[in-house]
Amino acid sequence: MFAIRFYRIYDIGDEIDLFSLERDLAASMPTSRSRFHRVRPTSITIDEPPLLIQLQGAMVETPRGILSIAAMARIYDFGAISICLCLKDMNTSAVMFEDVALHFAGHEGLSNYFDNALQELRAILTAHLGVRPLDPQFYDDYTIFMTDCQDKELDPVAILLGERAEFSEEIRRETLRQTFSYYPDEKAILSWNGALLFSPEPPPDLIELIEFASVQVLELRFYERELSRQMEKMYDDIENAERQWWISRIFQYRALMKNLMSEQAEISEIIEEINNFIKVTEDVYYARVYAVALQVLRSSQWTDSVNRKLGTIRETYRMLYEEVNVQHAHFLEWIVILLIAFEIIIFVIPFPWH
Repeated sequence: MFAIRFYRIYDIGDEIDLFSLERDLAASMPTSRSRFHRVRPTSITIDEPPLLIQLQGAMVETPRGILSIAAMARIYDFGAISICLCLKDMNTSAVMFEDVALHFAGHEGLSNYFDNALQELRAILTAHLGVRPLDPQFYDDYTIFMTDCQDKELDPVAILLGERAEFSEEIRRETLRQTFSYYPDEKAILSWNGALLFSPEPPPDLIELIEFASVQVLELRFYERELSRQMEKMYDDIENAERQWWISRIFQYRALMKNLMSEQAEISEIIEEINNFIKVTEDVYYARVYAVALQVLRSSQWTDSVNRKLGTIRETYRMLYEEVNVQHAHFLEWIVILLIAFEIIIFVIPFPWH
């Protein structure tokens, strides 16, 4: 038995009150929350489990014929959504499964299905949350391939890289480097754009952990982009302020400092929430898989970039603060000089009424 899960992950701006949304949707559609099945409740903790919504499915043409594809979405309280298109329960040969997987390599031919699912989800959310900002061109995609047994006819490297080729031993070794097993008949192979899971039973815990890691990385990418935009605006605002008269410049610096402090605090809080969204503590296997999933998705690189840009904003705030203090000190010095001059004029220069 084979299955493929295709994911696209988006950011929809502001945070979401999932309890209110769940309550509002209860009357019109079934919803559920993520929960782990094969571990103790204390092994993996989520502060706010995402909300799962079933969407309308569709029929899709594949090398095996026309198959039904299920659609669902997970909504995260920090403003992310994950849309999943799922081809499941395919009773076919390993070679045919590989053909289907390669047919959809890079999500080829699935854009219309994702667009339809996104439009349906946005209509649902708009009715309950109002219009949310969303850039449909900014997303991450990921694919999870699943099979119930390890078949020698199945080439995991071809599936993960999306092509059949005479791969070098170095490429094969690197592609299969992040391979994990808990039981002898189970295996998880993680790659930067997909994962291949072998398991006699569907492994929902592993599937959700990998999806959660993908969502976290998308959010880091999103806020790294937002910080880049804020920094560009910050430099433009500083350049504009420098053209002003010095008193006007002080007031513009103060307004800019206020905005920088507010934006830095807001993004730092959101990044902290994203990084602490899920905690894997007591289960060594799942902790390792989750950590490596973040690693192969280059989470640390995006985190470092976010931290560097936050550091640049903090340093700019410090420099503006020092500049405002210097300008303020100069202003006070001029006031003192003018007062002294005024006193000299009064007591030294005779006036007619004296």
